[in-house]
Amino acid sequence: MPVPILKQGSLLIATLQAALTDKDWLEFQVELTRLVGVHRSSGVILDVTVLDVLDSFATRSLRNIAEMVKLRGARAVVVGIHPDVAFTMVQLGLTLHGIDTAIDLEHGLFLLGATIVGLTNSYG
Repeated sequence: MPVPILKQGSLLIATLQAALTDKDWLEFQVELTRLVGVHRSSGVILDVTVLDVLDSFATRSLRNIAEMVKLRGARAVVVGIHPDVAFTMVQLGLTLHGIDTAIDLEHGLFLLGATIVGLTNSYG
């Protein structure tokens, strides 16, 4: 299942719209890392709002993506982890240590120092 990736200024916004297979996660990692270079992106938002589960492979994939885009010169922020998902991840020992996270897209944009027309910045 392809993940839509929106280019907004110097940012890429990837919205995961459904659970991905392990193969989909691997393809997504490669494509997103490639696009960071193509668009000379300074930041990447990984929006997991619709996901009700983040298993060990998905969590590892998010960590890998953050590290890969960092090596390409961009900063990654994971947004939209639901409370139940966060609780389960902690109970299972799954972490996103060292990766910026945000409650929603607006806060993720704030962390990256960006704004999108139509969104108001209530964090600063």
